[in-house]
Amino acid sequence: MEVILLEDVKSLGKKGEVVKVSEGYARNFIIKKNLGVEANAKNMNELKLQKKHQEKLAQEKLDAARAFAEELKDKSITVAIKTGSGGRSFGSVSTKELAAAAKEQLGYELDKKKMVLDVPIKSPGTFQLQIKLHPKVTGELQVLVREA
Repeated sequence: MEVILLEDVKSLGKKGEVVKVSEGYARNFIIKKNLGVEANAKNMNELKLQKKHQEKLAQEKLDAARAFAEELKDKSITVAIKTGSGGRSFGSVSTKELAAAAKEQLGYELDKKKMVLDVPIKSPGTFQLQIKLHPKVTGELQVLVREA
């Protein structure tokens, strides 16, 4: 008997897959616990429509992330770092401070966990900040660091 899985089932398959199982296992476990439904014509059509809808939503998210990355490319934020005598800094600029500066100066809600710093920012200057907007899209934001 073929079954369309509604949820991930360990050692059987992922959500949305059509799998072949014994009739007893399907009726007594999978269908009874709402882990799947019988793979008839109606359910197969619904699955196809759901997959098409999910692909459309994923494409819209990808397009929105690309547009936001293009918008970020021309923007910059300014952050101050405390420095002592001889130009030595006390600590470094964190992603939390960068996210707060982006919200204050640009009005963008950027997740600090998705910001990637190659090296810690410990001196005044200009730096490129990588931001993961989508698994396939990474945006760049220019950070100007000045002495406080």
